[in-house]
Amino acid sequence: MTRPLTLTRPAPVRLQAPRRPRLTRGPELAAAVAAQLALLALLRPGHAGLAVGVGYALASWALLSAAFRRRRALGPADHVTLARVVLTGGVAALVAGHLTGDARVWPLVAAASAALVLDGVDGRVARRTGTVSRLGARFDMETDAVLVLVLSVEVARSAGPWVLAIGAMRYAFGAAAWAVPWLRADLRPSIARKAVAVVQGVALIVAASGLVPHSGGLVAAALALLVWSFGRDVAWLAKRRYARRRGALVTPEAHDAQVARAQEAQGTRGRGTDGARRARLLDPVAR
Repeated sequence: MTRPLTLTRPAPVRLQAPRRPRLTRGPELAAAVAAQLALLALLRPGHAGLAVGVGYALASWALLSAAFRRRRALGPADHVTLARVVLTGGVAALVAGHLTGDARVWPLVAAASAALVLDGVDGRVARRTGTVSRLGARFDMETDAVLVLVLSVEVARSAGPWVLAIGAMRYAFGAAAWAVPWLRADLRPSIARKAVAVVQGVALIVAASGLVPHSGGLVAAALALLVWSFGRDVAWLAKRRYARRRGALVTPEAHDAQVARAQEAQGTRGRGTDGARRARLLDPVAR
């Protein structure tokens, strides 16, 4: 005798909707504001510096909340850049305190140096984690610009108001781009541009420290390099616009391909600078 076979109905499978990632952008930016306030308490930049630091923290929170409104969380490289934002806020507070005689030099130099060193970290982190983005690159660039502007204000106290041209040039170029649309086109990668950007930060920090005599000459040389770099980029953009109007525009991608073919024919592939896909020595200023 065999037992009758009984069929059991399988239990219904309940499909669960995928969990949406937690919204962490807000807490991350709030933590940056808290870190900024803690840094101000540590630095004690005086009443003027404290006012500038608190205003900087609130303005940064508002701007970054708007810039990252479409992201649920910041990437790993953005966290590094956010730390640089906090350090730059500390530098701004110390410079404001210096203007009223309430701040010391060495905390300013230390904070600015740390921000400059971290400038070489966020780009590498972005590439290694596969989180490179135009927004991240813009975030990095604008943080660099604010740091250079603040340092130029500090150095202008001793070297003269002409130093302010270093910090203002990036914003003058941005203002010109509003009036002249062809200045908004993407620039091709350039190791020279990165090197000049590094020189600005180093020269301003050295001049702010007061350790090197006649540092005004160093800052003047840095300004001359910056003028050359901006002039070179404007000339390239003008040439690109002229080629577009003639219908003979060579795009940056096509230019890189031409450079690669020429290097391969000459046995020098991979040694070019403008078409470099990986940052080597001068990694610290863009990603």
